[in-house]
Amino acid sequence: MQLFSEKVRLDLPDSDIWYFANFFDFKKADDFFESLRKNTPWQQDDIKVFGKVYAQPRLTALYASNNRSYSYSNITMQPKPFTSNLLEIKTAIEEETDTLFTTCLLNLYRDGKDSNGWHSDDEKELGTNPVIASVTLGEERNFHLRHKSDRTLKHKILLQHGSLLLMKGETQHFWQHQIAKTSRNIGERINLTFRVIR
Repeated sequence: MQLFSEKVRLDLPDSDIWYFANFFDFKKADDFFESLRKNTPWQQDDIKVFGKVYAQPRLTALYASNNRSYSYSNITMQPKPFTSNLLEIKTAIEEETDTLFTTCLLNLYRDGKDSNGWHSDDEKELGTNPVIASVTLGEERNFHLRHKSDRTLKHKILLQHGSLLLMKGETQHFWQHQIAKTSRNIGERINLTFRVIR
């Protein structure tokens, strides 16, 4: 497997965010996408926002090396054991980041209507300064960032096929992020977010 070690640190205050444009080469990323798209038991949960319940605008799955559940937006997910593909991806990221991840939340964005609203990955089970490693496979999508207290601070980065975005340090204390809807006619994107659940 060919890995690219070039990385760029985003020049944003109160954050520690790194982007690897070609963490996995194109062929390997294609193989991962096809296998995960076909073999993952995707689910669509209902979420409650401002008292209203509606279908989450993407499909999800949870895998882990332990039996710890993961809760967000009034959803509690139970993990399945890591597959060989996910272990291969996890090992590559761990070698780069010196972090041993326990859990991976997978998101399938089926088209431009699927999205993920403004949030921080700051659930209590993730600890004080969580390390979040996010892999993109498939369609490119814009990743939006905004500072929690200074709304003039915003940033947007295009997450490419085979890329890795790493957020660590105090990032989740000060920043929110989202994958916004788009009216463009686009294909499917699989996002793998590796994290440590204590």
